Amino acid sequence: MQAWRVHTHGEPRAAMRLDTVPAPDPGPGEVRLRVLAANVNFPDALLVRGTYQIRPELPFTPGVEICGETEDGRRVIANPRLPHGGFAEYATADAAALLPAPDSLDDAEAAALHIGYQTGWFGLHRRARLQPGETLLVHAAAGGVGSAAVQLGKAAGATVIGVAGGKDKTRVAEQLGCDLVIDRTTEDIAARVKEFTGGRGADVVYDPVGGDAYAASAKCIAFEGRILVVGFAGGTVPTPALNHALIKNYAIVGLHWGLYATHDPAAVRTCHDELTRLAATGAIRPLVSERVPLAAASDAVQRLADGTTTGRIAVLPQQAAR
Repeated sequence: MQAWRVHTHGEPRAAMRLDTVPAPDPGPGEVRLRVLAANVNFPDALLVRGTYQIRPELPFTPGVEICGETEDGRRVIANPRLPHGGFAEYATADAAALLPAPDSLDDAEAAALHIGYQTGWFGLHRRARLQPGETLLVHAAAGGVGSAAVQLGKAAGATVIGVAGGKDKTRVAEQLGCDLVIDRTTEDIAARVKEFTGGRGADVVYDPVGGDAYAASAKCIAFEGRILVVGFAGGTVPTPALNHALIKNYAIVGLHWGLYATHDPAAVRTCHDELTRLAATGAIRPLVSERVPLAAASDAVQRLADGTTTGRIAVLPQQAAR
């Protein structure tokens, strides 16, 4: 089979190599899956660079989120077990953690339903306790993670403010249904949020960016607001001023979705059931902006790392781009 493998860490275009290798043999408790679609995630870029919190032994195949087919013909969503990740024709995954792919979504959309939407659902509902009528501020609203949070926020009855960079990305955020879109490259985020909310600020902030995005959030968070720390795609990990959180009476809430797989796996399945229901009603639908063949995977990971993409890129190992 063909598989992208990382032999030395570095930038994706340079470090990923398309090799011909035997299909992986599943280990204890694992299954081998025929990869129908692999969603490109920011952790894939970090894995290739060697800067992620886990460092698989070299060489390894990245690709942490797929829609695949079991040997008995079931279409499932899975997080492949590295070193046999999803940017290949076959991958391996934990048999007990497989989730049924929703019938309402195609392979590329199903591959993009898991990590970003589970993170959004747990963040908004379990950690921030978002309520109908509250104002939700989403950074990187046109990206894969942010677009999921926008859709979930609207489905929860919130007023959603989306932040994006540049005309193309703000246009995508508008199409997603944001009630207000702020262009971070030309507008003052905090000032626009306060103007829109009559000075109150945002009740919940969904921040997968960090850095300047977090700083702006702290300036416009509402009384008893909650800032969700989801990730640091901007490259800078902020150092919150705890005296500011005390004085303004808001909460800084961390979210590591991966921990739920070990601490509360039943909740992961409950969340998937709810996401499947929302997808069936049309309330959510992964924003797959590109579908590319396996040969284009390294370029897709690089472009995501560079911040030039919108929505999700799906790699389709079994077929040509469409």
